Formats: sequence, C-alpha cells, structure tokens
Amino acid sequence: MSDPAAVRPTPSGHRGRRRARRLAVDMLYQADITDAHGPEVIRAWEAAGRSIPEYTVHLVEGVRTESDRIDALLAAHSEGWAVSRMSVVDRAILRVAVFELTDGVPPPIAINEAVEAAAVLSTEASGRFVNGVLGAVARDLEAHATS
Repeated sequence: MSDPAAVRPTPSGHRGRRRARRLAVDMLYQADITDAHGPEVIRAWEAAGRSIPEYTVHLVEGVRTESDRIDALLAAHSEGWAVSRMSVVDRAILRVAVFELTDGVPPPIAINEAVEAAAVLSTEASGRFVNGVLGAVARDLEAHATS
C-alpha cells in the first residue's frame, strides 16, 4: 500500500464484508478491462481519496497472487466456458469467491455472497452459472482436503 492511512479496517459483520467484497469485484473488473494489475488499481483508488477496507485489499491481492490456481479451478469447473470468454463481471465475482473458498471462508457464505453479487451486478442467468461453478469448485476443494 502506498498510503496506509487510506486503508480502513473492514467494519465487523455481514455488511462490512459484503461491501469489501463488492469493492474487490469493482477493482478486479477495472483491472481486467484496463489490463492493469490489482495493486495499480488500489493505488489509483487511494489517490482518488477512496477509503479501502483491509479485507478488500486482502481479496484483490489474494486474487492476483493466486490467479493461476484460481483460473485453473474455474476452467476445470465451468463446463464449456473458457475463463477468458466469461463476462468480465462474472469472472471478477468468481475469482473473489474462489479465492475466499481457498482462504478458509465457509463455502455457503462465499457461494451465497457471489450468487447475490451476480444477481445484482450481472445478468439474470449469472446467478445460476456462478452457483453451479462455485458448487463444483467447493466440492473439488473439499474432496482434495479430505484425501
């Protein structure tokens, strides 16, 4: 972070985490369409005076750090869809959720938050698509954790 004072702790509770997730989706969307990296977008938002919750920074940096693994999981479980052909919004939502699944967030929470984000931010069919992909990813991660 270029300016630690611009980073604010995530307020506790459901609303704070939801806000942090939505900001992460916004930042990842911006990074994707401008061909920037997450840290560049974070710095730009800070320079514009935006307050960024710590959890948002954690998500954006985590998605960047784990991008190869996240995209491999998405590719393996998005039957018939290449990650590059997914809508940019859906891809950002899925990447945040997959990172959360690999970061210890309980699957029902990560999946529900992603489905709700897709319903608000994307198309009508996106919620079902996101739910199906994340359900398959969660089952795969659970199977590998217990084997």
